[in-house]
Amino acid sequence: MEANLVLPYRSFSTASIRNRHKMNTYKYKKIPYPLCSILTKLPANNQNHNAETTTTSCSKNVYKDNWFDRLAINHLSQSIQATTGLRNNKSGYEGLAEAATMVYSNFNSRRQVNIVVDALQRAFPMPILSLMKMVLPQSKWAREYCAAFTTVFFAWLVGPCEVKESEFKGRKENTVVHIKKCRFLEETNCVGMCTNLCKMPSQLFIKDTLGMPVNMVPNFDDMSCEMIFGQDPPQPDTDPAFVQPCYKLCKLSNKHQRDCNSQVKRKDEEIS
Repeated sequence: MEANLVLPYRSFSTASIRNRHKMNTYKYKKIPYPLCSILTKLPANNQNHNAETTTTSCSKNVYKDNWFDRLAINHLSQSIQATTGLRNNKSGYEGLAEAATMVYSNFNSRRQVNIVVDALQRAFPMPILSLMKMVLPQSKWAREYCAAFTTVFFAWLVGPCEVKESEFKGRKENTVVHIKKCRFLEETNCVGMCTNLCKMPSQLFIKDTLGMPVNMVPNFDDMSCEMIFGQDPPQPDTDPAFVQPCYKLCKLSNKHQRDCNSQVKRKDEEIS
């Protein structure tokens, strides 16, 4: 197995949410830059198997969004654009992916997470979320409710998903949402956008607004993902998602060049 490119990848660790009305920022402690590599040559004894996997991963799902899906997609897209001030003329999921791409291309890692969390707060009525937080204390029922709610109301964002059984403190609970093939990851085809614009902001937003810890575990081989409600995510410096190489056919391959990452690193250090 050979890799022809070794890359620094920016990530971050423990986050503490400050009073939004005072500072409107989320502060992250720094961690070192892990190394990533891009696979260029498959092992001889595994070429056929991997070729099939690659073909499967590259075949995009076709989504038939209904009126609710289109409304939700455009609403979130407009919320992100309003937060950044960067507009695009695309509609539907393409417009949402373009809005996310502009965030990833124009801001450093910490700002990316801040922007998406702020956009989520714009998109969802805070009084309703605050009420849900009050009536959903930590319990088996609350964890299972959050899992079921996600599969019903957020398939437009992540694609088809289902609730799976898991073990919580020695008991069986239906608290894991299995996303068969993440629509956002499939559309953006970028590991960095998955971790910075989906995984980290979603974990923070759900914990802050609902008081419910959730650990998102993406599988970058088949683009599936699991959302484990009731489980605190690991620190990014020990989270396998933050040491994954990006896809060789990443649409934002220029973001993974040495000079580009150096620029991002300098911007991070300037505001630290």
